Amino acid sequence: MKRCSLLFIGLLAACSKEAPPPEPVRPVLSVAVKAEEVEQLGRYAGNIEARYESTLGFRVSGRVARRLLDVGDSVGKDQLLAVLDPTDQQNQLRASQGDLARVEAQWINAQANARRQQELFDRGVGAQAGLDVAVTDLKTAAASRDQARAAVDQARDQLNYAELRADHAAVITRWQIEAGQVVTAGQQVVTLARPDVKEAVIDLPAAVAEHLPADVQFMVASQLAPEVRTPASVRELEPQADSATRTRRARLTLAQTPEAFRLGTAISVTLTSAIEPRITLPATVLQEVDGKTRIWIVDSQAQTVSPRDVSVLARSDTSVVLAAGVKAGERVVSAGVNSLKPGQKVKVDEEQR
Repeated sequence: MKRCSLLFIGLLAACSKEAPPPEPVRPVLSVAVKAEEVEQLGRYAGNIEARYESTLGFRVSGRVARRLLDVGDSVGKDQLLAVLDPTDQQNQLRASQGDLARVEAQWINAQANARRQQELFDRGVGAQAGLDVAVTDLKTAAASRDQARAAVDQARDQLNYAELRADHAAVITRWQIEAGQVVTAGQQVVTLARPDVKEAVIDLPAAVAEHLPADVQFMVASQLAPEVRTPASVRELEPQADSATRTRRARLTLAQTPEAFRLGTAISVTLTSAIEPRITLPATVLQEVDGKTRIWIVDSQAQTVSPRDVSVLARSDTSVVLAAGVKAGERVVSAGVNSLKPGQKVKVDEEQR
């Protein structure tokens, strides 16, 4: 009986020396470390516009008789755009032509009289005073004739000014009058844009515009076709912000002009700047232990994790910027860091690879 008891106790001791069960494999979420060499300064909406625009108007007053084209139509140089009712200009031209005919008749009579007085004076039967008066009348008639001719030319120009023509090949971007409307001389009527030179136009917040880095880069992309893009550079930045929107308009010269960049195309412009390489990770990767900040590195081959101390350059509620302690290409646990142990087996979420 005593031998059985000793055997039983021996079996119990042998069982108590067995190794503890292995710790379960813990599933974790992880992120791949990527070094950032470019800082995103923002993305802003804008439009493609013509670099050169001109606003035309009639050089005389009158009522608009016809508007021949619409917004978006292409026009050639000297093409007729709109016409005023020419009645007033035609009447003025006829009146000027009548005055010219009357003055020319007077000039012809003055010529004949001066010739007669010269002949009489040459024969010795005419007085010097009569000849002087005739010569003066001839000069006066000639001056009146020249004045009347100038008035006819002016009236003819006024009639031509009742027609508004394009001064260069362009696209109509805006009409500011309608048929039947009365306009004054010099009033803005139509805006023409030259389609051969295009640029991107955006409005930047004043705070951004005032602190643009010297090496800032602009990437212009079509909103409807983001794959259509081209670099750009600042051609003009308004010196003062708009009092209502607190923005400053920037005009950008395009490095290339894709066919999809038509006038009026909606675009998005991304601003970036080169920086010293740095690493940005989710804020959940950090663990505070004994006054030190550390992260957990995933060993993809052994499927284990190990802690590593890091230096934090900046942090926010959602992300942290690390100055040292991790390299590009490594994987870092992004969730559940407070329940890990050095060398613990983990299963990396397949969707996070």
